[in-house]
Amino acid sequence: MAFVKSVIGEEMQAVDQVVRDRLYSDVILVRQVAEYIVNSGGKRLRPMMVLLSAKALGYEGTHHRELAGVIEFIHTSTLLHDDVVDESDLRRGRDTANVLFGNAASVLVGDFLYSRAFQMMVSCGSLRIMQVLADTTNIIAEGEVLQLMNIGNVDIDETAYLKVIRYKTAKLFEAAARLGAILAESDPDTEDRMARFGMHLGTAFQIIDDVLDYSGKTSEIGKTLGDDLAEGKATLPLIHVMSHGTAEAATIVRTALQHANRNELPAVLAAVQASGSLEYARAVAAQEAQLAKDCLAGLTMNPYLQSLLILADTSINRNS
Repeated sequence: MAFVKSVIGEEMQAVDQVVRDRLYSDVILVRQVAEYIVNSGGKRLRPMMVLLSAKALGYEGTHHRELAGVIEFIHTSTLLHDDVVDESDLRRGRDTANVLFGNAASVLVGDFLYSRAFQMMVSCGSLRIMQVLADTTNIIAEGEVLQLMNIGNVDIDETAYLKVIRYKTAKLFEAAARLGAILAESDPDTEDRMARFGMHLGTAFQIIDDVLDYSGKTSEIGKTLGDDLAEGKATLPLIHVMSHGTAEAATIVRTALQHANRNELPAVLAAVQASGSLEYARAVAAQEAQLAKDCLAGLTMNPYLQSLLILADTSINRNS
């Protein structure tokens, strides 16, 4: 990532300034909650993709910085809402906003960030950009509901799982990459390829997140190991155990999921490891990352495009 930071570092500093400026509210609690979550040390991959895709395709203006801020605000608002729905108490190694400020404040400030994002996107003066972001936020919301409907569902298959993460997570990556192409006034084929790059990268990123919930360290991943199990979420490693593991391993996982029982984590970890499910999930993520890179084949190579390819590799080779 050192190369990527050297390429886009100044642009990211400009985005950080946009975020700080746009966070302002006369209501002090809004500022406190929003600043807490925005400044909590996230990777900023999604806004980075707006910048890189725009510059990779030759954009020379400044609207990409504002749109990167829009993407960051939309992402942050989903985190606030997610943590309330999931009753999470740890994110990025810190107390979640709902723990510190309460559920009501977290939900309402999440709403503020959504509405502020739409205020910002209007300033770009593009109906096409507004359409993309309006569609994106709607699909993300559908993904959240799909995930909620699948809590404790031990019959979910890989196809249904991928649909959830493509709605809930990958859609914002897709939008971020597409926005850069729109700003650069790329032809429809290039815009579509950039969007598909984002979708596949986002899918790979989420699969690895789900793998790390059963293989990472709390100090590195910034959340408690086994959170997905405690929430009754059947992610790819567990789906693989239930469909390809031994009858005993499948029963262990099914029972733990149905009861959302974190106390069964040691037994579930043993079942996951014995079934080769982490390796399988990592292989699926690697396929998605390769599909992402394939989408950019034939485009003129430059440092920004090279950085996008590095992000695809980084999405699967990480510990947090």
